[in-house]
Amino acid sequence: MSYPFIERRRFLTGGMAALGAVSLTQFQTLGAIDETAPPLTGDQRKSLQLSLEKMDRNYDPTVKMIKNQVSSVGYHTTLKNGTVHPTRTSFQYAAALLESGEPERVERAQAILEKVIALQDQNPENKTYGIWSWYLEEPLSMMSPPDWNWADFCGVQLLDVWIHNRHRLSEDLREKVKDSIQHAARSIQRRNVGPDYTNIAVMGTYVTLVTAERFRLEDLRNYAKDRLRRVHKHIMDQGSFTEYNSPTYTIVTLTELARMLLHFREEEDKRLARELHDLAWEHIARHFHPPTRQWAGPHSRCYSTLLTEDSQYIAFLEAGTGRQGYLTDADPLPVDFRIPIQCPKEWIPYFKELKEARMERETFSKKGQPDAVIGTTYLHPQYTLGTVNHADFWRQRRPFVAYWGTKDKPTYLQVRFLHDDYDFSSAIPFTSHWQKDRALTVVTFATDYGDTHVSLDKVKNAAIQAKDLRLRFEIGGAIESVKIKQTDQSFTIQDRTIDIQLNPYPDSCFGDRPVQWEIGGDEKHRWIDAVCYYGDERSINLASLEEAYIAFAFAIRALFEKRDPVSRFKITREKNLFRADWTLREAWEGGFREYLSRLEVDVPVKPDRLRTLRNSFHINAASMAG
Repeated sequence: MSYPFIERRRFLTGGMAALGAVSLTQFQTLGAIDETAPPLTGDQRKSLQLSLEKMDRNYDPTVKMIKNQVSSVGYHTTLKNGTVHPTRTSFQYAAALLESGEPERVERAQAILEKVIALQDQNPENKTYGIWSWYLEEPLSMMSPPDWNWADFCGVQLLDVWIHNRHRLSEDLREKVKDSIQHAARSIQRRNVGPDYTNIAVMGTYVTLVTAERFRLEDLRNYAKDRLRRVHKHIMDQGSFTEYNSPTYTIVTLTELARMLLHFREEEDKRLARELHDLAWEHIARHFHPPTRQWAGPHSRCYSTLLTEDSQYIAFLEAGTGRQGYLTDADPLPVDFRIPIQCPKEWIPYFKELKEARMERETFSKKGQPDAVIGTTYLHPQYTLGTVNHADFWRQRRPFVAYWGTKDKPTYLQVRFLHDDYDFSSAIPFTSHWQKDRALTVVTFATDYGDTHVSLDKVKNAAIQAKDLRLRFEIGGAIESVKIKQTDQSFTIQDRTIDIQLNPYPDSCFGDRPVQWEIGGDEKHRWIDAVCYYGDERSINLASLEEAYIAFAFAIRALFEKRDPVSRFKITREKNLFRADWTLREAWEGGFREYLSRLEVDVPVKPDRLRTLRNSFHINAASMAG
């Protein structure tokens, strides 16, 4: 989508009065504090070559973009399958081609930049101003909805081109790159996301401040500096990240913080970025489980439950911890090879070994408030269990997840809620997990929240169409030796060195239907399902259900531990209060000592508005020696 250049220039030089007055000379400046990128090191050159070899295979010379298969998370793109040409990946490829300095590759990079920059909406009158569609085949007008984050993601790549390799571009293309960067930055400024959208808040801060500094845009600089301080204050006041413990987005956030340290001009700005950078590394280190080489839960956002299914995460962590071979023997250098990835020294041992069990408990957001988001992670040499006190079952969430096994053969258990085989965001789990290896959870339902997505696909009028609704305890990874047994109304899962006990509350129901429990599996997974509804597709009004909830108690242990083979569970309900009592005997001074552990969750069992549910829950725990 293109518009006359004079219109773009008129906007850039003052068309958005609400964003501040900007002079023509400010925008016409080439940015021009000279920067000469240092030569690539041998390792960086090797990483570049490996990246180029991989991306070269996917280059489509007829279109002048990278090609691959559709990748959909269920929203934004309406495309389901087939070959497409992605904008962001094409920009990444162009930046890498320029780094090579080879004439043929530089020529290819220029062709890609010309093509993809032209796909940006550069009309400030449009709602989608400054962004790109995901794919060449799907213009912004066809997306559902467009992804405004593409101003941030693509802006980062174009700044990389500008800072390190603009001397390799033709004069005309340099102008196009410069204008495109500014359009992206103005789009980010216009959108102005809050500091709780962690990865985009950080990435947009980088794009706007570096753009302002390189092109001497005083109003944008003031905005970006204020934004940096708001993001820093928000995270430091909370003590953690709203997008908590996310394998995908914590690494995105860390990468952009590292870019800030490399590209910010002023020391005070770098100091703020450094504090956030070091906090992010601490956050990862305290949740990493070396025995399985997994990033322990709970996860605010996650695309792959097993960390080892995506080698880029392991590569990033290995590079950041000094290439000591703790995590992988493969080449660990990430694609962003110019970015200094360095974990603070005090946290590196956390990635190497877990000498003894420990509990991590962290307030992620709303510190000091009744509905504060608190995560609990128990890391044991044989397993790890991670939960959050309240969340939802959006596809990217991992509010209840356990790992066990070995580095080579890890296994996971993830609790999900499925609506016609797709994760249902309006199923809301509340979990008490204050007793290390034990947790009590009650799942209820919001009437005004999301279906496939928390905000892009809202449940309307509290009603859904469904033919299948079920809570699933999904076991994946290395499942060859997993055994599931049902005894009366409880389940036992055994695998190698661990034993899991699952005790459902027998009166769990979905309206007038009692919840039915069943065991299943396929080639990749085993599962235990709590079936709320199965049958012909029908309309279900959640608000009309007097009661709809699933309660269960969960305990995991290492088989070699000196305990009773089976803990004694008791789950009771008093009005909205669910209580799980465990009687557990542990070895002590040559004999056994008996403990009574109690976890409690008090939450409305009638579906209601999300705010009401979160304002009404209460969690408690107690433990007494017998």
